[in-house]
This record gives sequence, structure tokens and C-alpha cells, in this order.
Amino acid sequence: MSTPDRLTKTQRRDEARAAALKLREQQQRTAKRQRTIAIAVAVGGVIVLAVVIWTIFAQGNRSSLADVALRPAGSTLSGGIPVGADGVAGSTATPAPDAVVVAVYSDYLCPICGVFEQTNGATLDELRQSGAIVVEYHPVSILDRSSGGTAYSTRSATAAALVAAQAPEAFIAFHNALFTNQPAETSDTPYLTDAQIAEIARTAGVPETVAATIESGEYLGTQADAAGKPLDQTYVPWVLAATEQASKDLGQLGTPTIVIDGKVLDTKQYNWQEPGVLAQAIQDAKG
Repeated sequence: MSTPDRLTKTQRRDEARAAALKLREQQQRTAKRQRTIAIAVAVGGVIVLAVVIWTIFAQGNRSSLADVALRPAGSTLSGGIPVGADGVAGSTATPAPDAVVVAVYSDYLCPICGVFEQTNGATLDELRQSGAIVVEYHPVSILDRSSGGTAYSTRSATAAALVAAQAPEAFIAFHNALFTNQPAETSDTPYLTDAQIAEIARTAGVPETVAATIESGEYLGTQADAAGKPLDQTYVPWVLAATEQASKDLGQLGTPTIVIDGKVLDTKQYNWQEPGVLAQAIQDAKG
């Protein structure tokens, strides 16, 4: 005979069934959320790629960055964003008389570019702030194929161009933050969404109006005109043209590529992964 505080075999079986049913329902809800997220990411990737494809078509056979309607102020016709001693994008303020230009070509998805920034970012900042060099940042887009259909290389480079244009004082901090929060190339985890890139921008000191443009997707020109074509107020064409120009200028574009005083750094002679080597290469370039 069972006591009042002890469940019968039938009651235990019923409770086990109820618990199993509850767990199955929770699993079904979780699976549904994951499918929704996956669909959203896929749809977002399709939209982004559609915008990129349209802008490539709209560019036609343009070969010069000068033909691109929207460019970051102060950017060069080789696709560079110069930064001088004041740390402002598009400015080459107060360089020393013997200052040299150090051009850095990088893709924000490139893991070796992340290593370069980790190893040499502080050195470049120090030399730039002293006026010894002007750093010319070349954000390029060559790894979209490795971003799971999200066009992350193009999106991140476009966001960097937007910040350089509309919040130039925050460009360096945003550039560094993108590498600090860099997703793994060919990773199975989701790549950064526009909302996540916008949050990185906020933490880097980018004004809310600019960050909101990234979060909404407007920075990609996803808002369309009456004919259904994306509006031209986007830096996507500039990123694509800058990448094409880099390929022409360098012959073969790989990232990172470092150009000091107009000459591509010989990485066999100067292994920038070793501390102090890049600074020595810059000093040698000065003669």
C-alpha cells in the first residue's frame, strides 16, 4: 500500500511522459529558432550579394576609382585611406620631412592580416603619431567566397569606408576593432551581422547616426529607387573598384601586402612577423 507522499508507478510514468513531452517541445522551439536564424542569414546574404552584383554591373567597364560616384574624402586614386599624425582618416597632417608612406592592403576576413595588425599595429601607430610615416590603409574585398554567402569581406570594407568618410576620427579605432573581433575564415559559426558590425562601431567611438546606418543595412545601398535598383549612396562600388585597382597596381593581390615608399616589402628579407623587423624596413627605406 502506497503512502500519500510517494508516487505510484503509474504517476511516475505519467510524469516521465510529461517531462519528455516538455523537453521535445523545447527542442522543437530551439530547432525552429535556429532554422529562422539560418534562413535570415541566408536571405541577408542573398540580398547583400544581389547588391554587390548590381553595383558591379552598374560600374560597367570602369577602370578608374575617379569614376566612382562616392569615395571617402581624402582617399587616393589607388584606393588608399591615408592617416597622418593626427589619426584622422583622409588626413596626412604634420609628417616629418623624411616621412615615408606605408601602404597596408588587407581584407578584414584575412587571418594573416589579423596577425599583421596584432604584431605591427602598435608600431605603425607610434611611427605615424611621431610623423615618421603616413599609413595608407587599403581595405580590399577578396574573401567573400570564404564567408558562407554573407559577403563579409565586402560588407566590412564598406563599413570601414563609411566610417572613414563620416567619422574619420574614429576610423583607426574601428579598423582595429574589426580585427579584434575578426570571425574565422571558413568558420561554421555565423559571420558578423550588420547589427554586430554596428555594435563594434559604437564601441570604437563611431557616432550613433553612422552606426545606425550600418545596422539598418543602408550602408550597402539596400534601399531601392522606384525602379528597384539600389540607391547610389553606398561605398560598395568604391570597395570593388579599390580591390580591382589593387590587383592592377600589385600585379597579384594577396593580403596582407605592405608597400613602403612605393616598393612592395620583401618578406623574405623582412619577416614582419618578427618584432621590430617592420620598423627596420621602414628605417632602411628612408636611407
